[in-house]
Amino acid sequence: MKKIGIIRCQQTEDLCPGTTDFKCAQAGTFAFEPFAPCEIVGFVSCGGCPGKRAVARAKMLVDRGAEAVFLASCIRKGKPIDMPCPHADAMKAAIEKKLGEAVPVIDWTHA
Repeated sequence: MKKIGIIRCQQTEDLCPGTTDFKCAQAGTFAFEPFAPCEIVGFVSCGGCPGKRAVARAKMLVDRGAEAVFLASCIRKGKPIDMPCPHADAMKAAIEKKLGEAVPVIDWTHA
């Protein structure tokens, strides 16, 4: 079972408990499909705009066993508030730069 970490939008923490992320990871559906069922080793926020703690938290997730890092759909797709993060591309690029090619960074989790 692939071990993964999820980074969510801090703005949606009080609106979304991450239930769909957990269900999809466990079932290996949507963005998790290429990884089959996944074990979540950590579920953290980006640290607030403009994702100021996302890079350090992605590294922490990898240090704790994550083999891939996912940016939750609240960041890329704006779920559930219909406001995608304007910093999503920069955040993903910074995380990829820090983690290197060995750790995939996926920019969504579910529909």
